[in-house]
Amino acid sequence: QAQLVESGGGLVQPGGSLTLSCAASGIIFSVYVMGWYRQAPGKQRELVTSIQTGGSTNYADSVKGRFTASRDNAKNTVYLQMNSLKPEDTAVYYCFAEKWLPPLREYWGQGTQVTVSS
Repeated sequence: QAQLVESGGGLVQPGGSLTLSCAASGIIFSVYVMGWYRQAPGKQRELVTSIQTGGSTNYADSVKGRFTASRDNAKNTVYLQMNSLKPEDTAVYYCFAEKWLPPLREYWGQGTQVTVSS
């Protein structure tokens, strides 16, 4: 049974940093595209970043230069290092895993709250 468990969210002051982790189990981690979405109250869900099986990454314009995604296939874990945090980064952050080869699969974590406030 596939499971994604996020951790690392919390309250941080503007300009601060947080690192989110997402530990996967029940999947062959290395063949999954991993990434993070976020959703703020009253706003649409936003794709923050995706990291391909080979490690290449894509970022939303709103986080480029501040956020860095990485994956450790040996630990079945994906990370999101968030620096220079802004109040507008406040959201629930969701980890996802997608397998783009048949059979297609998609899994989501339960979400972790990130609040940026003074």
